[in-house]
Amino acid sequence: MPEQNAPTRTERAAPARAGSRQAEARAEAESRLTVELATALSRARRRALRDGDKQIDTAHLLHSLLEADPEVRAAFDSNERTTRVLGYLVQRSIGYGLRWHGTVEDSGILPVVRGRALNGWSPQAVIAMRGALERAALRGDPRACGLDLLAALASDRECRAVDVLVRAGVDAESLAGRLSRQL
Repeated sequence: MPEQNAPTRTERAAPARAGSRQAEARAEAESRLTVELATALSRARRRALRDGDKQIDTAHLLHSLLEADPEVRAAFDSNERTTRVLGYLVQRSIGYGLRWHGTVEDSGILPVVRGRALNGWSPQAVIAMRGALERAALRGDPRACGLDLLAALASDRECRAVDVLVRAGVDAESLAGRLSRQL
């Protein structure tokens, strides 16, 4: 077995600093989100990992929003409609949505490095999060909420979340319009 030198003090400290920077970046990002939206993002991350997906996509975000945020659930026409959307999302791992497994959600708007997720997020999910933050800023709010993200998701006709909404009988364009009037 080859000999290995003991790590120097600088080498031992490097991972700690990198972890510290990541923790600081995450704390700064989460300070721009409501508790409900931060909870939904955490759930989406866990859901993607549990499903064996290498990235969080817009369907993960929609699913977690519906579970974590009562305002998002209330944005749908009825509890029946919300239940139908959740039904499609639950089927993702046992049927509906299997064609997505192992693929990068991409409409072609952002360049994608083949075979790799963009920082663990699909390009469409990144666009949706940016849209949510922009919507909050337009409202004069420093923190984005679940409805901001739902509006961004519903307005992107190319994302998986809209595919789910349409299959569940939700008029995504109408939903996006209704949410933008609530600004």
